[in-house]
Amino acid sequence: MEIEQLQMTPVKMAGQPFTDKVDDNTLKPEKTFGSFLVDALRKTNDLQKNAAKMDIALAAGKVDDISKVVVASEKAQIALNLTMSIRNKAIDAYKEIMRMQV
Repeated sequence: MEIEQLQMTPVKMAGQPFTDKVDDNTLKPEKTFGSFLVDALRKTNDLQKNAAKMDIALAAGKVDDISKVVVASEKAQIALNLTMSIRNKAIDAYKEIMRMQV
C-alpha cells in the first residue's frame, strides 16, 4: 500500500505579508488585512474630503450642477456608514472573543 505525500502550506506569522511561490520560483507578496484596512480608510477619507470641497464650491457659486454635490455627499456618507458598521462589528467580535472561556 502506497502512502500519499501530504502537501504542506506555509503559515503566515502575525504582521508579516503572506508570500506565495509563482511558476518562476520568485516570491509574490500579497497584501495583508491591515493594508486592505488602511486603503479602505484612505478611500473613505478621500471621499469625505471631496464632498467637503464640493460643498465649499457650491457655497461659492462655482458649481453649476447641484446633483454632483449631492452625489459626492451621498458617496461620502455611505462610505462612512459602512466604515462605522465594520468597526462596530469588529468591536463586537472582539468583545465576544474576550467573553469566551478557555
